[in-house]
Amino acid sequence: MAEKHRVLILGGGFGGLAAAQALKSAPMDVTLVDRRNFHLFQPLLYQVATGSLSPGEIAAPLRSVLNRQKNTRVLLANAADVDPAQRRVLFDDETSLPYDSLVVATGSEAFYFGNNQWREWAPTLKSLEEALLIRQKIFLGFETAERISDAAQRVPWMTFIIVGGGPTGVELAGALAEIAHETLRHDFRNIRPQDARIILIEGTDRILPPYPTDLSAKATRALKKMHVEVRTGVNVTNIDAEGVKIHAAAGDEHIPAKTVLWAGGVVAPEFPRKLAARLAAPTDNRGRIKVTPELFVPGHPEIFIVGDLATLAGRNGVPLPGLAPVAIQEGAYAARTIRRRLESSPTPPFRYFDKGSLAVIGRASAVADIFGLHLWGLPGWLVWIFVHLMYIVEFQSRIVVFIQWAFQYFTFSRGSRLITGPASAEAAAVEGMDAPPSRSPGDPHP
Repeated sequence: MAEKHRVLILGGGFGGLAAAQALKSAPMDVTLVDRRNFHLFQPLLYQVATGSLSPGEIAAPLRSVLNRQKNTRVLLANAADVDPAQRRVLFDDETSLPYDSLVVATGSEAFYFGNNQWREWAPTLKSLEEALLIRQKIFLGFETAERISDAAQRVPWMTFIIVGGGPTGVELAGALAEIAHETLRHDFRNIRPQDARIILIEGTDRILPPYPTDLSAKATRALKKMHVEVRTGVNVTNIDAEGVKIHAAAGDEHIPAKTVLWAGGVVAPEFPRKLAARLAAPTDNRGRIKVTPELFVPGHPEIFIVGDLATLAGRNGVPLPGLAPVAIQEGAYAARTIRRRLESSPTPPFRYFDKGSLAVIGRASAVADIFGLHLWGLPGWLVWIFVHLMYIVEFQSRIVVFIQWAFQYFTFSRGSRLITGPASAEAAAVEGMDAPPSRSPGDPHP
């Protein structure tokens, strides 16, 4: 009996999971390997960071998702290297797995433009752990400010800076504005959360650069209406424990801030860089591998690269964006190509079907470019809700998230505002200060 074709998929994100699901019932041995045992719905990660959702509501166990695919197994491991001559992937626990076809969908990591030391002060939003760290920083800022009697010393704790004006940065800024002006407005006695300063910094001349200019303008106006400072054409020159230094046309400036969040782009992590070196594959300046129109590495048709790690020009000549729909379509295409090859069927080149782009700003406020139709405000927000609910993997999670959103819409309540990690050293030092006298719930704010 002939040995079945072995398909090894690295990464259980949108691209890897789509590839595995497209190989359901195929006469192959499929192995999905990820360093985590769950699929993470990254587009809603910012809602974990801002207390709207809990981690379990946007994560689904990979074994549960794929348990009905009898030809598929799931393994927990971290890819470290590849031997293309022997067609084996090596893992950091010194084990290895063979493959006949390899699909690499391990995702990207935050890009700090060569300033990785900024990561200590400006966490990014790529994992559940980072989302929980950001949640801790946000709510700890308000808690610390509540205990400081000097108004000037409160300012850095109530200043929140988001670096990067893409969809993630815009969504974080809008969520922070809602927290300050709605969710927490009645919760404190010695500070007014509404006095929080929220600054969104973007290096180009407008936020949401890939979006149509009219939608960028709509998003800017919506954020300003929510009291967010939108600063474009500004470059960050340093981030440390005291705040952010920026360079703009008006000159250099230092903004004191204890909470800085990074949404400034992505880069290929160590494994795909090593893979590119092993295969002598061409890459762009972010380490993403330049693939053929069939999504495989030039000279290695058995190795497919999908999602954030691949760079391929779309119909307009611009590289495809690192979005979930792109990864899903690429993963499914790679799986279909593998099946067609075994059937000796011709394989057409990959064509991305662009359904549009979405970015939520706040309650009943979003911008959407759907099949060329530009929507904003409530219509854009309704489309955003529908699309994101449909992309969540597990049906149960869709119901739970929908209920949470409905409750939040009417109450502005965010039920996951727990500070779960240890307080920072700076915040802990505040304990030695004299806290201002407590006010009764009925007293007005100063």
